[in-house]
Amino acid sequence: MEKPTSFSAAKSIHDLENAVGRLSAVQKILLGTDGSVTSLLEVVTGSPIQIETLEQKVIAADVALADDLGVSPGDDINHRVVKLKKAGTEETLIYAVSHTPLKRLEAGIKEDMIRADIPIGVILKRHQIESRRDITGTGFLKADRELARVFDVFPRELMLQRSYKIFRHSLPLIAIRETFPYNSFQDEHKVVIETPARLHLTLTDLSGSSARVDGGVGITLDEPNILLEAKRAGELSAEGEAESCERILAAARAVQQCLDTGGARFTVRSGYRLHMGLGGGTQLGIAAGKAISELYHKPLGVREIARIIHRGGTSGIGTAAFDSGGFIIDGGHSFGPGKDKMDFRPSAASAGVRPPPVILRHAFPQDWKILVALPDIPQGAHGQKEVDIFRKYCPLPVADVHELCYQILVRMVPSLLEEDLDEFGGAVNRIQEIGFKKVEVMLQHPVVHRLMAAAREAGSACSGLSSFGPAVYAITDAGCRDIEAATREAMQEVGGEVLITRCRNGGARVRMA
Repeated sequence: MEKPTSFSAAKSIHDLENAVGRLSAVQKILLGTDGSVTSLLEVVTGSPIQIETLEQKVIAADVALADDLGVSPGDDINHRVVKLKKAGTEETLIYAVSHTPLKRLEAGIKEDMIRADIPIGVILKRHQIESRRDITGTGFLKADRELARVFDVFPRELMLQRSYKIFRHSLPLIAIRETFPYNSFQDEHKVVIETPARLHLTLTDLSGSSARVDGGVGITLDEPNILLEAKRAGELSAEGEAESCERILAAARAVQQCLDTGGARFTVRSGYRLHMGLGGGTQLGIAAGKAISELYHKPLGVREIARIIHRGGTSGIGTAAFDSGGFIIDGGHSFGPGKDKMDFRPSAASAGVRPPPVILRHAFPQDWKILVALPDIPQGAHGQKEVDIFRKYCPLPVADVHELCYQILVRMVPSLLEEDLDEFGGAVNRIQEIGFKKVEVMLQHPVVHRLMAAAREAGSACSGLSSFGPAVYAITDAGCRDIEAATREAMQEVGGEVLITRCRNGGARVRMA
């Protein structure tokens, strides 16, 4: 029997808008209509709508599905997954999952229902079925990889969702769940940017003994990501974690003034903790600057944005990771009177210094897995503390610089090109013991030292500290289960997170919505 409901679609959509941000009129109609979605899409797009069936099978109702549809557990249910798309294109508009109790269908209706690529509305009309639609819920979620693939959006992009039932003779005939991207059917121009993260393996030369200083080596990570949305606005504003918003607004303001543009509203849909050694500040800043330039059709290159927002003044790894990804070596800055730099400073304190040139960028092997451990301890050195460390420990011994160059040029780069992980790992492990990386490691919480040792003992080819940490990475071409278990055990007293990812051999991704 039909269950009475007090659900209010209008209130649910109002609450949804408060949670995710402004909804367009079309989005509200798609979420709240009790009519044919296919017909609505044809009106909105001005195009015929096609159905593409992704999955069609008969399943046995489990307890939850049986209760939802008012049938008995074990009853045959037609399970169908389809996408609604513009005719003649691959542009997906709606992703829909439906469940239909087969015992409630006459033979002709059943035959049409289990046939591929016939819209439900067409089936009901063809068989002159009198029915009504009751909306049972609206909400949102972040796109998994399947939804990202279906809609050609970024993983973790915001998706809108609604559920409804079609009733016939007071019994549920079909239960349907429809999903579409938050950035579809909008009436505002938007830019969506997904950034990578990066590992900073080492700085090269902080001796001041030559005409150059700094230099760096790094690896771009496919995850974690920052997902930033931006749209035009009268002034600059940002929604998200407070420190991230400060970074965004400072960078956006600098690019806005440089290009003489209007404002923008930024929303951080996904991110990760700053000052953990993954380069989030640089990624946020460049993403904000890129969004401003794209919104106002005044494109700027990544290096130019980095210069405007004062990033890359020491290391160029974060800038190059955003731009091109992969394994990166930068050449540092000219050093001495009248040159780029005359002293030793971190990037955040090197305003006005242009990003360094990339002297090598190479694809990183995709079958080399990268485990990142993020212990729940205080953030890595930044701000004045980082400046003070540079002042205290620099210049470094020339002998350390010589060995670093040997480890990078003679061991690390050739082994990367030949995909010799053991030799590459040997170089990474040795780098932890020399140069400025030795200083960074020395200043860490004891759990960082335990993490690095545990990862190596569990079978990783290498482990290291990224930038000032506390992020610890390990690289392997085998299974990660033992390494993950060992790192989790090493963090047991403080807690933390373990992520298994790969190198991203491409930069940030920009999508116009």
